[in-house]
Amino acid sequence: MSSEHNNPRNPIRIGSRGSQLALWQANHILYALRDAGYHVELEVIRTTGDRMQQPGFVAPPNLDGKGIFIKEIEEALEEGRIDLAVHSLKDLPTKLAPQFTLAAIPKRADARDVWVCEPYWALHTLPAGGRIGTTSPRRRAQILALRPDVTFVEVRGNIDTRLKKLASGQCDALVLAAAGLDRLKRAEWVHQRFCPTEMCPAPGQGALALETRSPEHSIDESRDAYIRNAIAFLEHPHTRFAINAERTTLDALGGGCSLPIGAHCIPPTDEFGKWRMIAQVVAPDGEAMVQIDTEAPYNIDPIALGQSVADNLKSKGALDLLSAVAIS
Repeated sequence: MSSEHNNPRNPIRIGSRGSQLALWQANHILYALRDAGYHVELEVIRTTGDRMQQPGFVAPPNLDGKGIFIKEIEEALEEGRIDLAVHSLKDLPTKLAPQFTLAAIPKRADARDVWVCEPYWALHTLPAGGRIGTTSPRRRAQILALRPDVTFVEVRGNIDTRLKKLASGQCDALVLAAAGLDRLKRAEWVHQRFCPTEMCPAPGQGALALETRSPEHSIDESRDAYIRNAIAFLEHPHTRFAINAERTTLDALGGGCSLPIGAHCIPPTDEFGKWRMIAQVVAPDGEAMVQIDTEAPYNIDPIALGQSVADNLKSKGALDLLSAVAIS
């Protein structure tokens, strides 16, 4: 550990959004680094995505929906105002700008989606016409494939805001990511965790991304090498593999978080086991779906696995379903 860099006057500066969940995630990394003997500080950065969730926000023309939760954080990273960014990995585009790198991906939390509804403890028990709060095109399409009779309510904001809207009767149920509720100790609200073959999670869901400046675009390579070395112990190889496979599938389908694409890679239990990959592409109205559920040997390359799954989905008509999204 370099005494030059590990100095209270020169701490590792973590950048994060200011939402309750984002702060939990950033502090989770902060405390792990402090426990390892590093001096660390947190800088909260307000992003376009955060401003969009405020009442009265008017989106600028030609707003690019990709990266709305990371743009300002990456700017701070590139300029050297922070050393390390902590993101929800599913917020990141499948291809980072060349000045950044995913230096570490910690062990993933529960990647599944969950059902939150007090009177009706599972999706199939919700009465016809029930109102489900979600803004995710993927979740809407997947839910319609299971329950074409339900309706949807636009429910935005952080987890507590959404739970309050549910409690006040603005919707009958919510579908959220398990990881967020688990991390914020709100798991008592969860009554059903969807099997990935029912509702396949978004690529990267439940995982964190630790982003740093890349060696090729460093403004201080000694400092940046120190940061990458400091967080190396947080890397979880199985999660890295799974994320690479999932994001390769998404990228090969030309997708982003606004498309009804799910991809979930499950690690083997031992070195003789197999990787399992589940992926779904669903028509916006839920009327049609293509799904892959396949296994691959332990020593396969994750990029090859992800590309193979994407090719298989394409052969079954996935691109036709995705073109319907662009038309709708």
